[in-house]
This record gives sequence, C-alpha cells and structure tokens, in this order.
Amino acid sequence: MGAVVGTLTMQTKQRRPSRDKADDELEMTTVCHRPEGLDQLEAQTNFTKQELQILYRGFKNECPSGVVNEETFKHIYAQFFPHGDASMYAHYLFNAFDTTNNGSIKFKDFVMGLSILLRGTLREKLEWTFHLYDINRDGYINRDEMTEIVRAIYDMMGKYTYPALKGDVPQQHVDAFFQKMDKNKDGVVTLEEFVIACQEDETMMRSMQLFENVM
Repeated sequence: MGAVVGTLTMQTKQRRPSRDKADDELEMTTVCHRPEGLDQLEAQTNFTKQELQILYRGFKNECPSGVVNEETFKHIYAQFFPHGDASMYAHYLFNAFDTTNNGSIKFKDFVMGLSILLRGTLREKLEWTFHLYDINRDGYINRDEMTEIVRAIYDMMGKYTYPALKGDVPQQHVDAFFQKMDKNKDGVVTLEEFVIACQEDETMMRSMQLFENVM
C-alpha cells in the first residue's frame, strides 16, 4: 500500500496548498460518507492531524463519494503493477481493509489499516498480515489459502518475479511456510503459531516483510 499512499500524497500536492483546519473540517462534511472527525481518527491511529488531512484529500480525490468499491480499488492498485495481473491480490487486500464486510472501504477503514502497516507494532503488523492470509476468516491459515496468496503475488509481479515462476515454485514456498509455522503439524497455522514463527525466524520475517512491501 506504500505505492498507493505515495500516489495519494503526490496528487494532494498538486492541489491548493494553503488550507486551514476549518477548510478541512468543512470539506470532510461534504462527501456522501462522512468519515470520523480528525480528532477521533488522530486518537485511533498513529497519524498526526496534518497527515490525516493529506491522506483524506488524496482519498477524496480518488473517491469523491467517500468510499472505495472493489473494482475501483483494483483499478488503482493495478497501476503499480503494469507487468503483471494484480487483480486477485488486490481482491484479498481489499477484503482485509473492508473489516465490516460491506463491499466498500471508507476513509476510516483505510487509515486504520494503513496506520498498522506503516506505524504499528511488530505484533500488530503480523496480526494484520495473518488476517490477510486467512481468506475465509476462520482463524486459521490453511494450505489452500496460502497457495492462493502466493500465486496472487507471483501473478502480480509478472515478468519481474524472482525467482522466475515455474509450476512448482508457489507450492515450494507454501511447503516451506508450513514447515516452519505449523508447529503441531495439524495442517493449519494459528495466529500464535504465525506470530511466534515470524518473531523467531529471521528468514521468515524477511519473507513477511517482502510480502508487506506489495501492500
């Protein structure tokens, strides 16, 4: 998501630079879906009020209605991966931000997730990543879910995938994942297994950080 935020920020800089708090508060009341007040969002996230204002202007520029549906989200995300197919990974990422399961992302949903990814504690980041991989939201990561995520990442990276994608590469990655994380060998990974394995294994942590970079 760093790329998305970068674009939102650059778009904001192209807009009128001199605005005060009253202007921003007034603007935040004019969209169809009004976000939480700046003070409340500042208390709930790791962003300053000024940073929230910048993020909000960029968000509103992309989504004047105040909400993002999945198709719009996919369109925005695809711009950063022109040599691959980002649609499936964007689908999973959209669902991770859509915490209310209503098919849309409001500004609050966006900044709450972004706050964790960019400035959360290690535990918070790992929990958020776990929930991204837990596609069916049953509290576990199974092999099918991990395989889908890995394939989606390879598809998104396209010809720049390293190592070059071969038929068994995603499965090898999943096998290595479960070898290190599924401590009791029951075929699924729990949140605690995931967090502990990432904290104890530097290689696995680097792998998780690599996945985080495409968010």
